[in-house]
Amino acid sequence: MDVAHEVKLLVQEIQRLGSKGADGQTRVKFGVLFNDDRCANIFEALVGTLRAAKRKKVVSFEGELLLQGVHDNVDIVLLEE
Repeated sequence: MDVAHEVKLLVQEIQRLGSKGADGQTRVKFGVLFNDDRCANIFEALVGTLRAAKRKKVVSFEGELLLQGVHDNVDIVLLEE
């Protein structure tokens, strides 16, 4: 799969699993995304896809690298709907 396609799929999964905040932006916890069965089947390297989406300014999250367990409560904010 190409990166652009994976980023598009990531946006769809964040919309499916996340919720809109008071600011109107959709957000989801990294742990929710990481532990979702559907996401596990779609993304071979979820963290890599998240980093690519962050570089393209599609999502925003604290830090550079997210690790399961350690960063489960980090919000991933969708910048482009």
